[in-house]
Amino acid sequence: MTSGSPLEPRASKNERREAAREKAKELRVAQKRRERRNSWLLKGGVAVAIVAVVAVVSVFVIQMNRPAGPGPRNMASDGILIGEGLTVVSTPALAPGEAPTPTVPDNSGSVANIVMYIDYLCPFCGQFEQTNGETIRDLVESGAATVEIHPIALLANRSAGTQYSLRATNAAACVANYSPDAFFDFNAALFVDQPAEGTPGLTNDELKARAASAGATSSSIDQCIDDVQFKSWAQVATNRARSEPLPNSDIEQLKGTPTILVNGKSYNGSLDDPQEFSSFVLQAVASTTDKDATPTPTPTPTPTP
Repeated sequence: MTSGSPLEPRASKNERREAAREKAKELRVAQKRRERRNSWLLKGGVAVAIVAVVAVVSVFVIQMNRPAGPGPRNMASDGILIGEGLTVVSTPALAPGEAPTPTVPDNSGSVANIVMYIDYLCPFCGQFEQTNGETIRDLVESGAATVEIHPIALLANRSAGTQYSLRATNAAACVANYSPDAFFDFNAALFVDQPAEGTPGLTNDELKARAASAGATSSSIDQCIDDVQFKSWAQVATNRARSEPLPNSDIEQLKGTPTILVNGKSYNGSLDDPQEFSSFVLQAVASTTDKDATPTPTPTPTPTP
């Protein structure tokens, strides 16, 4: 004989039905609790998303309405003037809204005043630099010429959305402000393996690397490039060149880049013939000498006795 627990009596049909109702009731209560919890989670998520969107929009609005900061030092004319020995002429920063001060050219007839309006994405600017950069360097180092470089951002919208032209102009302003004596070499470096129009251009890190290789050693330059510190100035200087007469010339407004002036005369010659530009410089200096020369008085004839 086996032993075990006594068998429990089988539940009746009514009892089973009542148990099923009770179980269904419990399930409904649990479902309502889940629905309320999910509703609160959804509302909380939407609220967080709204806060995040508002924060992003607020930052954007603040940046868009932030007052324009001062321009870079050593670019009071909207360009940087470089003289004998590649030494930069020091000038104070432009205050926000302040008009630039045009450079007073040397009209002695002994110096070529070279002025260049360039865009670092402009392929013709790159062509001119590759052809004539070393000639200009030699002229300026020796004191035979000065060069005033105006970087502008005409092609800011032609770099796959990165605004490379504007970032490069800002980087040039950063170098002018913090390491001005490296500007000439940095300007040349931006035309080495120049990015093509329609490409993203150099990254900020690549701009910083080229500044460092050009001798721009100030610790402030990296942050200046990352923050696009002189963005407002670059935009204003670009618009100014496009809408106002170019100082010391008869050009009513900039039509394109490169625009090269020598003693106020516009160079319209070949971009890939160094001899043609050199000849133009000599002619411009000679014409300045002729124009400013004091006429020699004609002697009065001595009466014949």
